[in-house]
Amino acid sequence: SGSSDPYCVVKVDNEVVARTATVWKSLNPFWGEEYTLLLPRGFHSLAVYVLDEDTIGQDDVIGKVSLSHQQISAEPRGEWGARRGAGQRDPPWHRGVPTLSPSAGVDSWLSLAPVNPDQEVQGEIHLELRVPERGHPRVLRCHLIQARDLAPRDPSGTSDPFARVSCCGHTLETAVIKKTRFPHWDEVLELELPEGELGEAVLSVEVWDWDIVGKNDFLGQVEFPLGTLCPGPTRGWFQLLPFPSSAKDHRGQLGALRLAVRLVEDTVLPPHHYQPLIQLLTEPILCPGQAPEGTALAVLEEVTSGESRQDVATKLVKIFLGQGLAVPLLDYLTTRELARTTDPNTLFRSNSLASKSMEHFMKVVGLPYLHEVLKPVVNRIFEEKKYVELDPGKIELSRGRRISLKGSLSEAQVRESSLELLKGYLGDIVDAIVGSVDKCPLPMRVAFKQLRRRVEERFPSAQHEEVRYFSISGFLFLRFFAPAVLTPKLFRLREQHAEPRTGRTLLLLAK
Repeated sequence: SGSSDPYCVVKVDNEVVARTATVWKSLNPFWGEEYTLLLPRGFHSLAVYVLDEDTIGQDDVIGKVSLSHQQISAEPRGEWGARRGAGQRDPPWHRGVPTLSPSAGVDSWLSLAPVNPDQEVQGEIHLELRVPERGHPRVLRCHLIQARDLAPRDPSGTSDPFARVSCCGHTLETAVIKKTRFPHWDEVLELELPEGELGEAVLSVEVWDWDIVGKNDFLGQVEFPLGTLCPGPTRGWFQLLPFPSSAKDHRGQLGALRLAVRLVEDTVLPPHHYQPLIQLLTEPILCPGQAPEGTALAVLEEVTSGESRQDVATKLVKIFLGQGLAVPLLDYLTTRELARTTDPNTLFRSNSLASKSMEHFMKVVGLPYLHEVLKPVVNRIFEEKKYVELDPGKIELSRGRRISLKGSLSEAQVRESSLELLKGYLGDIVDAIVGSVDKCPLPMRVAFKQLRRRVEERFPSAQHEEVRYFSISGFLFLRFFAPAVLTPKLFRLREQHAEPRTGRTLLLLAK
C-alpha cells in the first residue's frame, strides 16, 4: 500500500523493557508515549527499534537508534527526580518522598541506523587473564570461566556457545556447550607470546554460536590491549560488544525518530530525612495564619519555570496525597491564582502551577472514574470505524460511497451523515458524564466545591455568576474528558492508537 504499520521496541542492554502501540498505515507515526524505567546504575546502552507490524509472517525491522550511557549523560542539569519502578507510568511516590537529583538527557531527531545481526549482541563473559612480565617462553594464560545472558540464535530460544581466544597470530577455542545462554566452560587456554615488546598486541575473546549446518553466529567479543593489562591477574565480568561497524552511512535513508530521553540518578534516603522539607512545604496548609508570600510553596511557585512546572506540580500532588493534604494544596494554589486574576475570562487558562496541579490530581484520583464513563462510547467508536468529516476541504466522497440505486453520496449528504454521527456519539458521552455524578470520586467533588466557593468570593457580582461553573468545567472538560477522548491510548482507555479515520472522529468530538 506504500505505507507501514510502525511500532517501537525499547531495549536496555539488549533486554526488551517496553513496546509502543502500533500506528496503522503511516510513514509519519506519532506515538506520544512515555515510559519510566528503573535502570541499574551500571547500564551500558538504550536502544529503540522501529518495526513494521505484519499480520502474516515476522515483523520487519525498519531501523534503530542506539544511545550509550555516556551519550545520554553528556549534558547534566539539576532537576526534580522521582523514585519510580520499572514499567510504571506516574506511580505513587514511596511515602511521598521527593529527591533533588542530577539529570541529563537527549531530545532531538535521530537518524535510524540499519540493524545488522552481528551488531545485535548481549551478555557478559567472566574471565581471568595472566600476562607474565618475563620468562621464556612467555605464556598468556586465559581462564574462560562462564558467560551469561547471551543472545538466543537458535529457534529453541537458546544457543550453542563456544569461546575463541586470539592473540599474536595464535587462536584457541573452548568446547561447545549445547542449548544454553549461560554456558559454564571453566577452561584455561594458553597462548605463547612473541619475544620482545608486545607493542600494539591485542588479546581478542570472541563468543560464537556453533551451528551444525551453515556458518556459526557471532555472539559478541571483548578486546584487551596487552600493554594495559597488569602483571598480576585481571579478573571480572566484561560486557560483550559487537564487531566494529563497517556499515556505510545510511543517514536519512531509513527515516528518523524524535526521541526525548531523560536520565535521573536518585539517592533516596530513609523517610525521616525528608520530614523537615515536608514540614516546610505543608506549613502554609497546616498553619494558614502565616504571611502567604513568605511560605516555601509561594517561593517555589515563583521560581518554577514553564518547562519544569509539570514536573513540580506532579511531585507536589504526590507529596500532599501522601500526607492526606492534596485537596487543601489545590485550594491554596487556586486561591493564590484567583488573587492574581483580574479578568475572569482568563481564569485557569494558563499552564500555571495551580492548573497543572489540578490536572495531575484529576488523573491520579479520577482515572478509574474516567474509564467507567468514557470506555463504552470510545470502544464503540473504535469498533464502528464510521467515516466522519465536517470540513468541506477534507471530505472524500469515495469514503462515503454506498452501493445502491442512488450511487455515491454528495458532499452535503456526507456532512449531514457526519453531523448525525457526531451528535449521537457526543450525546452518549454527555449523558454518561451527567449520569455519573454519584460515581465521581469524593476528593474531586470536594476540590470542585471549594473551587466554586473561592471563585464566588473573588467574583461576587451578578454579571460574573457563570464564572463559578466555567472554572470547574474548564478543568473537568478541557483538562480531563476532552484529552481522553482525543487520545484514548494515553489514558489507557485503549491498547492501541486510533487508525486515521477513527482518529479524525475523536478529534472532532474532542473539539
